[in-house]
Amino acid sequence: MTDETRALKRRHLVYYLEVYDDEANELLGHLVDVTTGGLKLVSKQRIPTNRNYHLRMMLPEGYFSQKDLYFEAQSMWSSNDINPDFYDTGFAAPKLDAKTQDIIRDLVNQISFND
Repeated sequence: MTDETRALKRRHLVYYLEVYDDEANELLGHLVDVTTGGLKLVSKQRIPTNRNYHLRMMLPEGYFSQKDLYFEAQSMWSSNDINPDFYDTGFAAPKLDAKTQDIIRDLVNQISFND
């Protein structure tokens, strides 16, 4: 996706939060950036594309009353990271409920880089 077609500006976070495939209970990767429409992970393994995932994202301690955020997303693309030992994967999450969107907005407001 090019910057011209992106509806929401990506927000890079201070923390690389862990994101799990909740069905397999396996770490998929670490959150690089997030919007209310999707996210990008960096991982040691290539994540298959065009697959729906039930994700569990660990929230930073001390910011939220809950420990984890659960939502569905689809892997859209995957490519090598700038570091050749890692992969980047983009996910679309178009069906986030209002509460999840609010938590993501709060997450961005509280722990994103000011850019």
